[in-house]
Amino acid sequence: MLDDHTTAKLNKFTFTATLPALLFEDLSSADFRAVWDTKFVLFCICATLLSVFAASLYSMLHKDKAERGEIIQASYRSSAAVLGIAFVKNIYGEAAMAALMIAGTVPLYNIIAVTALSVYSPKRKNKNGKKLFLDTLKGIVTNPIIIGIAIGIAWSLLRIPQPVIIAKSVSYLGSMATPLSLIALGASFKTSEVKNKVKVTLGICFMKLVFFCAVFLPIAIRIGFRDEKLIAILVMLGSATTGSCFVMAKNFGHKGTITAFAVMLTTLCSAFTLTFWLFILKTLNYI
Repeated sequence: MLDDHTTAKLNKFTFTATLPALLFEDLSSADFRAVWDTKFVLFCICATLLSVFAASLYSMLHKDKAERGEIIQASYRSSAAVLGIAFVKNIYGEAAMAALMIAGTVPLYNIIAVTALSVYSPKRKNKNGKKLFLDTLKGIVTNPIIIGIAIGIAWSLLRIPQPVIIAKSVSYLGSMATPLSLIALGASFKTSEVKNKVKVTLGICFMKLVFFCAVFLPIAIRIGFRDEKLIAILVMLGSATTGSCFVMAKNFGHKGTITAFAVMLTTLCSAFTLTFWLFILKTLNYI
């Protein structure tokens, strides 16, 4: 039902409207003054940076340099915004720590994603170093998702009231983000292009759902994080690759084949791996 032109428009709409609305909705209603925890935010940032470093090393094993940006992004970028709030709220009834994790990591997710996708863009060969740097900087500053996060945090800190009509409109718009991004991803998916991407995508899936959790969860426990904070860290480390990765990859000129496959595979497998990690944490009485 959806041709390439329609799918491209859906990607653009999701990138510029629904995802920023979703993040604004999550962050503007959070009380950061009451729940701020510097140690927790710093841990989230450090774990993200180290995950990006590991993902970058893994991408070096892939011969096609034009696809390395996709590999890096799909390996570290979680469904923190889409899944984080709902996941923690369903377990603890509130999601202040998830909002704090989103504020600390999602801007970083997007800055690194813009940088990686720009550096390894198929269009890079037409740009010199200065041009590439300026385009990357412009991509970060004008990124709609980063703008949505910045406005949401500012709205929360300034405690600006939200009229019902604005709150409901933003909520309706934000609720479309995940369905639309997944529909666009599915419509763009071409089975014929996946044949040679199975091995690299399985590696992404392992890093995303198993490796980062196995490395950083014990460190988080050793530091002293428990309950809601530990669940927020689990979502950050071990949830599926977010559908917005595909939207970002397409908007930066990449094919998106590896990203689409990674999103689908990690989404399928995360139902089992997240349950496994929750079982382990619950059994050991950390949550």
